[in-house]
Amino acid sequence: MTQAENEAILRGTGDDRPARSIDWRRFGWHLLPWLLPLGLVLLWHWASTTGELSRNVLPGPLEVVQVAGALIEREQLQHHILVSLRRVALGFALGASVGLALGIVVGLSTTARQLGDLTIQMVRTVPHLALVPLMIFWFGIGEEPRILLVALGVVFSVYINTVAGIRSVDPRLVEMGRSYGLSRAQLVWSVILPGALQQILTGIRYGLGVAWLTLVVAETIASREGLGFLVQDARELLRLDVIVLAILIYALAGWLADLLTRRLEARLLKWHPSYGAGAKAR
Repeated sequence: MTQAENEAILRGTGDDRPARSIDWRRFGWHLLPWLLPLGLVLLWHWASTTGELSRNVLPGPLEVVQVAGALIEREQLQHHILVSLRRVALGFALGASVGLALGIVVGLSTTARQLGDLTIQMVRTVPHLALVPLMIFWFGIGEEPRILLVALGVVFSVYINTVAGIRSVDPRLVEMGRSYGLSRAQLVWSVILPGALQQILTGIRYGLGVAWLTLVVAETIASREGLGFLVQDARELLRLDVIVLAILIYALAGWLADLLTRRLEARLLKWHPSYGAGAKAR
């Protein structure tokens, strides 16, 4: 073995601790958002164990963990969560698709805006949860009214943000695209939609939160499964621990949905100054 090879081996097997050292500053930055929730849970645990907080008002976190374990053992919690996830996914997909399609048409066409925007805005002001009796009358007590209610909760937030995003695209970019000879379809796909994407994703992010809020009410429609049914059943049996568990699951599901949307936002908007490498450095 030559001297050069020996040196190469030594360099490759040398002390690489600096390369593997933990970036504590970055670790602490990622940990920072969890300090307040963790502090609240510790305060909750202290108050419940010392008797400052009666279990008739709010059960302690250990009781909630125990009831979660019991429901998981009986395979009930997983089932109810999966049912609610399916309803949210179907309702959100339907509402977001309709809202995006309507928003693109109205945002791009002055005629469509004059023809349809007033009607859509009037329908938007009607509280969609007030339509529960009408949904039951039209569709019965099956899955359709629950999914449609979630879709109605999503459609308008996506629609409004899509229209606003398209109308806020810099006209100079559109003129530049035309000067390069882009067709109408190419202009929409290459200039207008990318320019409106940030606001469209904001509407989608907000719509996901509304979808979970709507589901809470939608699952009270003669439901026999889902997180909403779990809460209804716990209320009748005066099981505060189950109710608190369901509330925590809703909070966690909303956070995860928001996290996924923000990850998607960062991936699709890598070209944007607020999301690129420069933004991370700041």
